[in-house]
Amino acid sequence: MSTATLHGIRTGQPLWAPSPERVARAQLTRFVARYRPGAVYADLWRWSVDRPEEFWPAVWEFCGVVAEPRAGGPPWEAVLEGGERMAPPDPERGPRWFRGARLNFAENLLRWNDDREALVFWNERGRQRSLTHAELRREVARWQAALRREGVSAGDRVAGWLPNLPEAVIAMLAATSLGALWSSCSPDFGGQAVIERFAQIRPRVLIAADGYWHAGTAIDVRERLARVAAALPGLGRVVLLPYLGEAAGAGPAPRVLRAKGVAEWLAEGPAPAEPDFVRLPFDHPVYVLYSSGTVGLPKAIVHGGGATLLQHLKEHVLHTDLGREDRLYYYTTCGWMMWNWLVSGLASGATLVLFDGSPFAPRLDSQWAMAAAERISVFGTSAKYLALVEKARGEPAGAHDLSALRTILSTGSPLAAHSFDFVYRHVKDDVHLASITGGTDLVSCFALGNPTAPVWRGEIQCLGLGMAVDVFGRRGQSLVGQAGELVCTRPFPTMPLRFWNDPDGRRYHAAYFEHFPGVWRHGDWAERTEHGGLLVHGRSDATLNPGGVRIGTAEIYRQVERLPEVLESLAVAQDWEEDVRIVLFVRLRDGLVLDEALRECIRAEILAHTSAHHVPKKILQVPDLPRTLSGKLSELAVRAVIHGRTAANAEALANPEALEHFRDLEELRS
Repeated sequence: MSTATLHGIRTGQPLWAPSPERVARAQLTRFVARYRPGAVYADLWRWSVDRPEEFWPAVWEFCGVVAEPRAGGPPWEAVLEGGERMAPPDPERGPRWFRGARLNFAENLLRWNDDREALVFWNERGRQRSLTHAELRREVARWQAALRREGVSAGDRVAGWLPNLPEAVIAMLAATSLGALWSSCSPDFGGQAVIERFAQIRPRVLIAADGYWHAGTAIDVRERLARVAAALPGLGRVVLLPYLGEAAGAGPAPRVLRAKGVAEWLAEGPAPAEPDFVRLPFDHPVYVLYSSGTVGLPKAIVHGGGATLLQHLKEHVLHTDLGREDRLYYYTTCGWMMWNWLVSGLASGATLVLFDGSPFAPRLDSQWAMAAAERISVFGTSAKYLALVEKARGEPAGAHDLSALRTILSTGSPLAAHSFDFVYRHVKDDVHLASITGGTDLVSCFALGNPTAPVWRGEIQCLGLGMAVDVFGRRGQSLVGQAGELVCTRPFPTMPLRFWNDPDGRRYHAAYFEHFPGVWRHGDWAERTEHGGLLVHGRSDATLNPGGVRIGTAEIYRQVERLPEVLESLAVAQDWEEDVRIVLFVRLRDGLVLDEALRECIRAEILAHTSAHHVPKKILQVPDLPRTLSGKLSELAVRAVIHGRTAANAEALANPEALEHFRDLEELRS
């Protein structure tokens, strides 16, 4: 442990600062020297948000985006049109980036064609296999040819219900090479949750595994897959990937409509040695991601290919200092936007380390053992994982060779100050610890790391370049040193193109721009610091976030309220042990009393149709639930009361007396 690090923990000094040599080598330093000589980060950020027509072309050039050339000038006709309007009622009049540019998302991720490893796959049983960049291109060509035989073309949707396997990356690249949209869920999603997402976008092809591994157990999902396939309108083909093999269990496999095994499917016709790439407009869609489903069905959020590529390159190259020599890992599933963020690391030529399974299987230190074995240089995880390793008194530094580790990334929930201390004491004292925050809505980050700047205890280092992030008070005033709503005041490239089935943009507008007209309200409760960084105190809305996994309350209600005993329910997140836990309140039919048998029935129903993350830690009976004058349940009011705070919107309730049922509950103290 260096003196500076110990000093930083004990006083108000930084926990860590990069050496002069490290600063000099950083790609951010070279970017500044080329485009804004002599600028400090605050100046660079201000230029990036004030002059987007200069900043984003600089990122394009510096990161070497591959696009269709245009004679006599850059690959675009205009960098930004309509930049003065962030939330137009008519999507055609809104901010439009890089008009005239034509590119292909997959082509940029597959620009390397050599024998360096591109993908390395691990699961709970250790290292399984790897592919070089050249092998990855050949596999994408095979899958591309098979998708073409199914009639997939630009604008079609290809869905994946897959563990974090190399085939998920290959399938995504094959689909997007053709201009199709990729959308994925992880196999721990219940069948109904998958149907609610994929049925909206009507995929032409569904690629699914037979199951997944978790904590040493093989979990067969073929029965669920049969129900999902039968429920998806317009589905032409199911491609079945035998990941579990014999571990899937004995007995006849359920019949899945329109299904073929992946080997048979790929072998049906010839494949070229190399993929070809359909170059499309900058704003052609590439991904459909999903909101957490707080109210009604999850929103299907459409993201553009050019914007996703450019934003991820900026975050990887400038904020993470990612390059060809790096080995990038992030613990994620295919149902979380960090998977999309991870796979974009291919565009920088990095090796991606993929993992499927529990991070604590087969041992508490399995993730650190993998990091040592693979010489991982950028290690991404969740704040909850670091807190659990700390609670278990893990000592990664003493047990593993982490000499290759340069950067640790953390997201999913705010990283507690004591977790910063733990990393520098017990993981590595000379490491860039970057807490990052963003979301599915922007498939990227609002605030993240700066490899050339100090790390301060408990803080996210900096606001993202090109992101006009601020914190607003209730009246829309800018705050520093006080908590308020996290907002973005100017357009940025990865604003969603649209929501699926939202032709007039009303749901899009309502999601982000109703609270502060013309300003993106993100739903985080945050605070800007004197160092130019950010503190995130949690969600300002009703979204649940246990262990960093965003969960919409409606996803729980839809399952619980199937039970005849339950009239209605309300779920909130209770702050608990440096995280949050889900507490479910139920109103039962007259004369019924909540007992352990009914609690187990509720838990089983939720688990069967969603995932283990959705299962409440506490289930309590109440005689009434508070609701607004318009009849909507008020989760925010309940959350405030169980934490001993005054409900901010009590005046908007039709039955404010119902809040007394949630005050000072003994059951929530243990």
